[in-house]
Amino acid sequence: MARDLPFVDAHVHLWDLAHISYPWLTPPFGEDGPNGSVAPIAHTYLLDDYLADAGGWDVRGIVHVDAGAAPEAALAETEWLQAMADARGMPNAIIAFAALDGPDVDTLLAAHARHPAVRGIRHIVNWHPDPRRSYTARDVTQDEAWARGFARLGRYGLSFDLQAYPGQFEALARLIARHPETQVIVNHTGMAVPGEWEGWRAGMRALAALPNVATKLSGMGFTHRPWRLEQIREYILEAIDLFGADRAMFASDFPTDKLFGSFAAHLDAYAAITADFGREERIALFAGNANRIYRLGLQL
Repeated sequence: MARDLPFVDAHVHLWDLAHISYPWLTPPFGEDGPNGSVAPIAHTYLLDDYLADAGGWDVRGIVHVDAGAAPEAALAETEWLQAMADARGMPNAIIAFAALDGPDVDTLLAAHARHPAVRGIRHIVNWHPDPRRSYTARDVTQDEAWARGFARLGRYGLSFDLQAYPGQFEALARLIARHPETQVIVNHTGMAVPGEWEGWRAGMRALAALPNVATKLSGMGFTHRPWRLEQIREYILEAIDLFGADRAMFASDFPTDKLFGSFAAHLDAYAAITADFGREERIALFAGNANRIYRLGLQL
């Protein structure tokens, strides 16, 4: 069992819909988007709700990742989370939102970085030739403005959470290679699209070749709906093989992954897939790597 291991959850979302606007959690809801309908999670979700869902797991820390607030509320979300961290001790790290191609990106990065719990930035850039899968109208990572914004992260000591599709990875790897000072964390096992195994593996291999890139193991339900343990096993094991057990980390992605199954269903599946791993490797995958890579400073 992995429930006897410490768990540092590398990807959590919290939101108070009465306090901050989240357009993607606002009706009307449809089934045609990349996540399907999000109606089941379109209600306020706070730290105590997360801790209840995670009951039975030894959660030592959590990393809060940009939860899709309205862009103009990005700093308000950071301020709200920092106040929570100050009062409750969690979240232990904040990955804030900033559009890297925005005209005021320097100002926003500096404002986020002034908050002690902020460790990095996420700007979702998933683009796919199938418009039903795309989160953006075009691939903004090809723009010089976006590359310039990415280059600014190092100035503020910020990491970058990369949520993109495998078809974008090889070009992104060339950009990331020019900025070894910036830690990059691939979100959701690289967002593997069914039927595109070789493209996913090639893209993940290109990123894994860079020592400043790690990956989170989560979110299989985004592209494999519904997912099954045997279906995701090869992706999880291949990702660990490519990045090594010291650059991969499990995450719940709650409550978003709640659309695809319970906390226990996800975490118990990851535990089963790694049942043959040594204890030290499992501690690294479930806690140690997130603690180190996100600079949490926890005693595990």
